[in-house]
Amino acid sequence: MADYLIVFAVAFAVTVVLTPLVRRLAIRVGAVVAPDERRVHTRATATLGGGAMLAGFLVAMLVAWWSGRFEEVFAASTEPLGVVIAAVIIFAVGVIDDFREVSAPAKLAGMVLAGSVLSVAGVTILFFRIPFADLVVLSPDLSALLTVLWVVGMANAVNLIDGLDGLAAGLVAIAAGSFFLYGERLGDVGVLEPGNVGPLLAIITAGICLGFLPHNFHPARIFMGDGGALLLGLLMAASTISVGGSSSEPFSGQVYFFFAPLFIPLFILGVPILDTVFAIIRRATRRAGVANADKEHLHHRLMRLGHGQRRSVLILWGWTLALSVFVLYPTYTGKGDALVPIGVVVLGFGLYVFFGAGFQRSRLNPAGDPADGEAPADGPTVEVEQDT
Repeated sequence: MADYLIVFAVAFAVTVVLTPLVRRLAIRVGAVVAPDERRVHTRATATLGGGAMLAGFLVAMLVAWWSGRFEEVFAASTEPLGVVIAAVIIFAVGVIDDFREVSAPAKLAGMVLAGSVLSVAGVTILFFRIPFADLVVLSPDLSALLTVLWVVGMANAVNLIDGLDGLAAGLVAIAAGSFFLYGERLGDVGVLEPGNVGPLLAIITAGICLGFLPHNFHPARIFMGDGGALLLGLLMAASTISVGGSSSEPFSGQVYFFFAPLFIPLFILGVPILDTVFAIIRRATRRAGVANADKEHLHHRLMRLGHGQRRSVLILWGWTLALSVFVLYPTYTGKGDALVPIGVVVLGFGLYVFFGAGFQRSRLNPAGDPADGEAPADGPTVEVEQDT
């Protein structure tokens, strides 16, 4: 665990230090997102924050390799190199889209290329578990196809949820940290091989997210951009594939559904995946393109209920944390009675979402001053906040 904490600290430190420098560079080159009718921020904000996150990931991977503490992960394996190459590719796709909007097919082609690199490098889904059914051993062709689809789905899920300050970074930090603990637990009981790269990717992902978060929480001074969102999606996809798709052994002594590794991400990443499904259905029923943006995501609905940006983000963080605990509690205790306390927590969040808004509105003064530190609704400004 100490070795993982060192790598986590490196990822965090590099990202938190480089993010202000990337912000200044973004402003200088004009990589700034202006407010418009489909965005909730009220001032032009620098983007390209994913560049600092990519740097944090690369430096942390280099330190992990150079230290010799993860020899089993890097020895005679192309998986770490494949993840690095795929991360650079998908980040480049996102950055191009940040600078000049590319067509949905072109963007999808870049994601497919990144997923294909992972598959060729060995980060691929070999085993597929169907709940309450048998284990399916995938053929090479089907394995590559499902791997690419998983990368595309995860990248789009993170990209779609990146709509409020700090939301995507916080959700992925919780998801990655939880998945690291899950992977470590499987390693402790001998389900995962010692050289599995999944836990290392998960802890680095958590580190770069937490390093970026101080600069991205409301009011954000920089956005991660599509480059950062797609990068986080790929890293989570690679981590979950490495853990969930590479082991044919179930976690004995536990409730099967909870510990079918490939389905753990569906619980831990429940918020962005659910939001992705809703977005696809919503846009299909309106005969709009899947890539068309709107203001109907979960976080937008929360804000319309009266929650400010900070509270909406905290609610969704809490939901993701509850889902993560839902999975991790029986993993570490061998007991399935976590349903009761977690059910209470989820119910509490539901009550807060639907009734907390009315309570908050009652605290507003007659002038309607916004709560939660939100900017007044007097029209967006376009000037960029400069460093002092």
